Amino acid sequence: MALSMPKKIIYASFAACGLVGLAAILDLIIGMPFGGNVVFDVLFLLSAAVIVYLGYDSLSEMA
Repeated sequence: MALSMPKKIIYASFAACGLVGLAAILDLIIGMPFGGNVVFDVLFLLSAAVIVYLGYDSLSEMA
């Protein structure tokens, strides 16, 4: 079954949030790639979590 375009966009946003979240976690642990600024890392993680929540909510409304 082929996915609709909105679902593809939501899944792409999940992938992007995963990459941003992974980069923020790596930055908290080893200080790279963002220079080890804890405030930005926490904000990146919070924004990734909000986008994942909004994407999940949108997917549940489409079903």
